[in-house]
Amino acid sequence: MRVIAWLVEGTWPACVDAVRAHAPDSAEVVLLHVSGPDVPGVAHGAFAGLLGRGHPERDPGVRLEELGDSSAAELLAAAAERLGRSCVREERAGRVERAVVAAAERADLLVLARDGDRSRLGPHSLGPAGRFVVDHAPCPVLLVWPEPAPGLATIPPPPPHHP
Repeated sequence: MRVIAWLVEGTWPACVDAVRAHAPDSAEVVLLHVSGPDVPGVAHGAFAGLLGRGHPERDPGVRLEELGDSSAAELLAAAAERLGRSCVREERAGRVERAVVAAAERADLLVLARDGDRSRLGPHSLGPAGRFVVDHAPCPVLLVWPEPAPGLATIPPPPPHHP
C-alpha cells in the first residue's frame, strides 16, 4: 500500500497524524510538498520587465526559489520526525493542484487537509486547490480537519422550498 500525505504549511500536522492513525505499518508513506511557481515567477517577471535582463545575478526570483526550497525541506523534515517511521520525502514544483493529482497516480490513499473556510461545515471548507484534488484524485482520499471540526450547528440552513 502506498499512502501519500500532501503537506501544506499550517495544516501538515493533521495530515501526518492521520497517516499515523490510518496507514498500516507496512504502508509506504510519501510526504509530499508542492511549491507553486507564483512568488518566484512574479519576481522573475518583475526583474526582467522593470530592471532588464542584463544582470541575472541580481534576479530576486532566484533567492525566493532558494528560500522556498529551504522552507520545504524544513517542513518535510519536521513532518518525517512527527511521523516517526520510515517515509519518502518528495518535493515537487508547478501548479500545485495538478502536481498533487499527478503524484497520487500510483497511490492507494491520498491524505489532505481542508484548505478553505474551516469555521463551519460545508463545501466552502475546501479551497480551489483542495476541491480540484478531491474531484480529480485517481485514488481514495482521506480529507482531514486541521483542527477540531466545527459543530453541526454551523451547517447552513437548507434553501427555501420552491413549489
